Amino acid sequence: MATKKRDYYEVLGVGRSTSEEEIKRAYRKLAVKFHPDKNPDDPYAEEKFKELGEAYDVLMDADKRAAYDRFGHAAFEQGGGFRGGFHDPFDIFREVFGGGGGISGGIFETFFGGVAARGEDRQRGADLRYDMQITLEEAAFGAEKEIEVRKLDICDKCGGTGAESGSRSINCPVCGGRGQVMSSRGFFQVSQTCPRCRGVGHIVEKACRACEGEGRLEKPSRIKLKIPAGIADGSRLRSPRNGEAGIRGGPQGDLYVVVHVQEHKIFQRNQDNLYCEVPIPFSLATLGGEVPVPTLEAKANLKIPAGTQSGQMFKLRGKGVVHVNGREHGDLLVRVMVEVPTRLNDEQRAKLQEFAELCGEENTPLRKSFFERAKEFFH
Repeated sequence: MATKKRDYYEVLGVGRSTSEEEIKRAYRKLAVKFHPDKNPDDPYAEEKFKELGEAYDVLMDADKRAAYDRFGHAAFEQGGGFRGGFHDPFDIFREVFGGGGGISGGIFETFFGGVAARGEDRQRGADLRYDMQITLEEAAFGAEKEIEVRKLDICDKCGGTGAESGSRSINCPVCGGRGQVMSSRGFFQVSQTCPRCRGVGHIVEKACRACEGEGRLEKPSRIKLKIPAGIADGSRLRSPRNGEAGIRGGPQGDLYVVVHVQEHKIFQRNQDNLYCEVPIPFSLATLGGEVPVPTLEAKANLKIPAGTQSGQMFKLRGKGVVHVNGREHGDLLVRVMVEVPTRLNDEQRAKLQEFAELCGEENTPLRKSFFERAKEFFH
């Protein structure tokens, strides 16, 4: 069953007598809020963004708005008189925010890190993502890393201008310097960005042969990064201006590095605390003593009280990970696991039997308590 469309005025939150300028202001506010780049993996925001574009497309066109006011959504259904569908919502967004009207062309850079607005020659490069694996030790103490990224970088031959040496700028032969071309959609003439000059209105007379006029080429780039001590798994680091180069000398995008901390063979991490399990012999658990315990920095000695039970937890203060925004350290929590001998010779077996008889039930309080609580199940 098809979903019923909402009233276009309701979608934009405006009245039926609202002016075009007020409609544009309402669209700007909502389009920024629901833009897919600000709401990744959110299908609701994506549908809202498309709905906003469709409503704006109709209400900002005098003929479409008049037809809608008279016939509602039926005016755009099959047989309703209008053909060709609606404009792409992203094209509408670029037109609204890139065409002046009191909004800076840097809106894409501010919110989404995308290209510059239509009509600008120097377009900002795209942001990039890099996933990096580091060890727990590097996460705990910090590190300096160097990575290699293949990306669109400034063309060495033309220096990013996109033009051969001595070449001049001329009006685009496709759009005649207007930056826009007209196309027919049913009864309407639709203005679109010129595909040749990308809305700039001019092109270089002779494009750089190396980069074909774009001013950039794909090549490897080595980038140094500083990993702060205490960084958590999944954290994102921003490396300014290490993304793709802009078109025709435009500013570079940023590089975002997502940090993944590898599993450690001994320690598990929970926020700033570390956890590990240390096996101890039955005799040490019974008599007490000390056992060496590994830490990320060096060996530490843990005191084991007499009568320690298997699974008991001990805390070594300050032996965890430093907090990423301060000097405080987490703790190392050690769970001791009492190891039971698996092979005994005759003499050991006899001594252990003698020991068990000497202990009796008075020295096994946990066992005695359990069987007191469970005795009803043995009848």
